[in-house]
Order: sequence, then structure tokens, then C-alpha cells
Amino acid sequence: MAILEIRNVTRRFGNLKAVDDVSLSIEAGEFFTLLGPSGCGKTTLLRMIAGFDEPDQGALFLEGRPLAGIPPEKRPVHTVFQSYALFPHMSVAQNIAFPLRMAGKDEDEIRRRLKETLELVHLSDKAQHFPHELSGGQKQRVALARGLINKPRLLLLDEPLGALDAKLREQMEGELIALQREVGITFVFVTHSQQEALALSHRIAVMNEGRIEQVDRPEQIYGYPKNRFVADFIGTINLLPVEVCEATHGHLRLAVAGLGEIIAPALAGVKAGERGMFALRPEQVRVSARHEAQELHNHYHGKVRDYLYLGDVTVYKVELDNGVLLEALLANSAPGRAKFFEIGDTLGVGWRHDSGVYLRD
Repeated sequence: MAILEIRNVTRRFGNLKAVDDVSLSIEAGEFFTLLGPSGCGKTTLLRMIAGFDEPDQGALFLEGRPLAGIPPEKRPVHTVFQSYALFPHMSVAQNIAFPLRMAGKDEDEIRRRLKETLELVHLSDKAQHFPHELSGGQKQRVALARGLINKPRLLLLDEPLGALDAKLREQMEGELIALQREVGITFVFVTHSQQEALALSHRIAVMNEGRIEQVDRPEQIYGYPKNRFVADFIGTINLLPVEVCEATHGHLRLAVAGLGEIIAPALAGVKAGERGMFALRPEQVRVSARHEAQELHNHYHGKVRDYLYLGDVTVYKVELDNGVLLEALLANSAPGRAKFFEIGDTLGVGWRHDSGVYLRD
């Protein structure tokens, strides 16, 4: 059942359409992410859900009721900001309890809910500390606790992990998943980080220039992007211009300039003669010593132009004999070996016939 419906919402700032005819349906208990580059409209959309801004066209509905005209403080919604927005003169306990005091709850209920919420975010031992005495991760948990204590129907999170270092961000991702699962509240999460979105979300809406490009589960967004923008924005990808030579129920035969024909997975509605792009993830590209046989239909030879060692993996830039440049990702799983190939090494390059995806635009 949808808890939040966004119907044909548009928001303009002068001649700019920050949000352009967006429609979304978010399910109860879902961890839903709005993902896109800076300026794509995701925070503007979040502000309209929160009530800090109103749409020029369209409407928003929470549990079937229109949100138009309802001020932020009257909506069963709470927003957690990247800056945490904690009161520096208040203790952790006072910060977390603040929404309940503003709502006029009695002291017994405040004490009970405060105790439950402090335990939920593992901050019981920090209740009397002040924000300046906390780490970045602890401040983030205080902000989350303050958002959860009045049990909102929606918790809106605007780039909440952006101020944290990489290791702490990864830790907080795990805590967010566990927290959302435990409380069962619908989370609407805004980020420009593809990694965060893929790791946290039940579903992702990819936004670009105010519009929704694709809404789907993380594995579908990553593995089966609908267009070139989504393919290029989510992770790293090889994009090759192609023409469709043959389209059957079982496969596509594609012509790549300078490379010849390749076999790719079938896609409904594609016809011979179309032009588009073939999208292939680096981890789908296999590389091996040139003399080693590769039992792959799409198999070529090339030379290592460059590589990037990342610890757990190495990313190789391989120039094929005909000049086409591909990225390949190889796990550094062999003990005691930092890398497998050097710049200038010749090697075999290939990928399975069922790897990659044809993009029609």
C-alpha cells in the first residue's frame, strides 16, 4: 500500500523547472531513495514532501490525504539534515526530547519515549553529553533519534551521511538499514552517492534535470539501466555506439564500429537497423594472458594502457587491437600479488554473450 503519492508535481524557480512533472508512489515501510547529481531536483522534491515548499502544479498525498496547505509542523513527517541541526546548548537527551516537549507531551511519556529512543540508537551513555562532546557519527545518531522519537509516518533524510568520513559513512549505512528495519518507518532518503543508494534502498528513483529517469530496485537500476544517463551515472560502465544487425527472442547481434559484431542479451521491441549504445560493466569484462584460450563469443585482443590499483580490485584500461578502449575490473584475490598485468602487456579480453545491455537512446 502506498503511504505517499506524488502526482504530476512541478516546481519552478523563475524559468527553471527544478521539478518537472514528477509522479511517484512510495510504499509503507519502504526505504526509498531519490538519487541524482547536484541540481537535479531531489532536495526540492523532499522540501515539498516536508512542507517547506509548495508545488506550482500537481499534488502530494499522505495516506490518501492531500498535503496542500498543511504546514510542516502539522505533518506527520520529520526531516534529518546533513548539518544535524542540533541545539548546541542542549544535552543529547534534551535535543532528542525537544519535539515531544514542543508537542506538549507529559513528562512521564517523554521519559519513557526518550529511554526507548536512546536505546534504539545506542546513545544511553551519552544522554547528558552536549553536541560538541560527540563524534560525527554520534551527532548523526542524535539527529536520527530526534526524528524518530515522535514516531512520524515518514522520515526524510537529506544527504545525512555527507559530512562523515568514508569509514564512518559505511558504518552508518549499516546502522541506518538496521534502524529502518527495526522501527518500520518509511524512509525517504536523498543522496548524490550511487554507493549509498545501492547499499541502503529497497527502491531508487534516479533524477536528472527535474525529471525521473528510472524507478526500480537497486539491482535492476545497476544491471538493467533504462537509458544512457542512468547507465553512466550509476557506477562505472563501458559505452559502445552500436547498430542492431539482428534482433531475435534469444539475442541481439550488434555491430560495433572498428570491433565487428558482438552478441548481446535480447530486448523487447528492438528492430534491426536501430542505433543505440551497448553498456557493459567493467566487472563483466574478463581479461587473461593472451595465450590463454577464452571460451567466449565476444573475444578480442588488446594491450594494457593503464591501471588503477584499489586494494581489493584493480581496474585496467585496455586498448583493443582496433583502438576501442575498455575498462575491466579484476579482483586481487591471489595471495601476495598486488597486480596481475603491467602497462604494455598484451592480453585477451572478452565477455559473455548474456552480459551487458542494449540502450535505445
